[in-house]
Parts: sequence; C-alpha cells; structure tokens
Amino acid sequence: MALNCGIVGLPNVGKSTIFSAVTSAPAEAANYPFCTIDPNIGIVAVPDKRLDKIVELIPPAKVVPATVEFVDIAGLVKGASQGEGLGNRFLASIREVGVIAHVVRCFENGDIVHVNNKIDPESDIETINIELALADYDTVEKRYQKQSKMGRVDKAMQKENEKLLPLYERLMKCLSEGIPARTLGLDEDELAAVYDLHLITLKPVLYVCNVDEDGILEDNEYVARVRKIADGENAPVVVICGKIEAEIAEMESEEDKKEFLEAVGLEESGLNPLIRAAYKALGLRTFFTAGSDEDRAWTFKEGSKAPQCAGTIHTDFEKGFIKAEVYNCEDLFKYGSEQKVKEAGKYRLEGKEYVAQDGDIMFFKFNL
Repeated sequence: MALNCGIVGLPNVGKSTIFSAVTSAPAEAANYPFCTIDPNIGIVAVPDKRLDKIVELIPPAKVVPATVEFVDIAGLVKGASQGEGLGNRFLASIREVGVIAHVVRCFENGDIVHVNNKIDPESDIETINIELALADYDTVEKRYQKQSKMGRVDKAMQKENEKLLPLYERLMKCLSEGIPARTLGLDEDELAAVYDLHLITLKPVLYVCNVDEDGILEDNEYVARVRKIADGENAPVVVICGKIEAEIAEMESEEDKKEFLEAVGLEESGLNPLIRAAYKALGLRTFFTAGSDEDRAWTFKEGSKAPQCAGTIHTDFEKGFIKAEVYNCEDLFKYGSEQKVKEAGKYRLEGKEYVAQDGDIMFFKFNL
C-alpha cells in the first residue's frame, strides 16, 4: 500500500484550502470547479507530543519529526467513472494513494458555489462512492472476463478460478450497487487474491468535515449526518474549519498561532488530528531514537520486527542486525531519565523476532 493520503471530494468543498493549510504549500484554490487538475503533493510533519516530551528529558542538538505525504486530488463529479470532468485522470491519481481523506462540505455560504447547488453531505458522499465503485466495477469485470476465458483452456487455471471467480462475483455485485468494496470485510487471503487489482474502494477512508467558524466547537446538523455514515463504515471523522486553518497557516510566529487558537477556543489546530488520523489509517507507527546529537521519530509499518525498523535508519543496520536495546517512551516519562528506566528494569535487549511497539525508543547493535 502506498504510504500517502489523498484528499478527495466534490469540487468546491475546501480540499485545496485544507491541503494548503496542512502543508503550508499553497495549492491553487478558487471558486470554480476543476481548479486543481494535476495533483499537488506535500510532505507534512506528524504532530507528536511524545517527541516533545523526549526532547525535554533528553535534550538534543537536532529534532526530527516523523512525516507523512498528502496529495491534493482534483474534485470528482457525477460521471467521473466514465471520464466526466477529467475523471480518468483524477481516478488514476486516487489509485496511487494509500488512504483517502474524503472532504465533505458542512457549511452554508451563498458566496461559494456548490457543484450541485445544495448542501447535502449524504448526497455528496454517495456521489463519490458511486463513481469510485463504478470505476472499480469496470476493473473487476475486465479481470473476471479475462480469467474466465483463460480458465476454459488452462486446467491449472480452472482450479484457481474456483476460488477467484466467486470472489470477483461478490465484488461486482457490491460495486454495481455503488457500495465500496471495503464494506465486504474480505479476509487476508481474499485481500491478497485481489491485491493486484488495486481497487480504490478497498482503501481505508477517513471523513473530513469542513465547517464554518460557528461549527468548529460543536457539531452542526451536517457533521452529525457525516458521523452517522462514518459510524456505519467504522471510519474516523475529523472536523476542520478550512477558513480558520488558512488564516493560521499565514501566521509567521508560533506565539501568534497559539493566541489565535485560544481566541477561537481551540487547544490545537484542527489539522493535527487530521494528520495523525491519516498516519494511523496508513498503518504507520512511530519509534524513536534519542541522544545528545539528535532526537528523532521514525516511521514503521505496524507489525514490523526490530530488524525492519533498523532498516528504516540504514539498510546496513538491517543486514547486520544483532540486537536492539529497547524501552518505551512512556517509561521514560514515568521515571524521568534513561538511567532510572534501567534501574527500574524497563530497559531490555530484544532480538530479530521482536515486534516493535508504537512509542519504543530503540538503539540498534549491528555488525557488517
């Protein structure tokens, strides 16, 4: 799975505004559909209070946070699966991301055009889901026809088709009704069998409710409707005021940003939960290295073992891995220093089979 998050939605829901605020890299934003044609890409630091605490306890010369990539993909419209509104190009861009952040407009503003001339979150979400499902249906149907044809002349393929064709049929039935493939709850073997189809609707999704200033502190009717849909898909929801975030992004000093957030009643920028949600949805977790030279957050895929984590620092670390010295950052916060962590018996040696845990602080021993 690609390790990035694609921001999608109908035109004029605030995708590019949110992307620009997240990345502080201005994407073209205007009050007309299809302003974004080629995807914009930005690398974003992952906000992590744990790293801040580690820096306090183990002061370094340099601090490096984890990062995640965001992609601003142009707005989809009804008929995109048949190429409407530059649909083919947009769908191709979505196929290349690992997680979909679906931005839904949840505010009224007569000065900002809605592509359907009404604010209706259910309809907006359905439009996107249908177009993505129909694009996937076309992909599965083509593979089904090819697989069936090959099975008629290849006996080995006939046995494979006994498992594959019923799976394809389940997918086509679901997708033909505009329902995302992820709702089928495919098991690991089934997911492996269809991996090479690169289905868009199998990707994890998180919903981003773009609200006005009045909706940032308390859910409005539109946000409540999005939450209901998200609950049915077991998908996370993040509420953001794109207008506020755009204003914050233009401020130069952290002090000004903090004062502004306090003035509007927020503890942190709404972008932080979005970045963390995307990072988590991608199956990414964080381990740390800490010392006087550098405190750094490193990204690893959930379930990775110690040698693989070592390899994120340098391939030689993985090749020559011997062992890892490990303790969790929560123990550092509890005891106050690495020495006291050791005295408490929380500092340990782990071998090649150790499955890294989110928040581990690790030091690798290797030999070349």
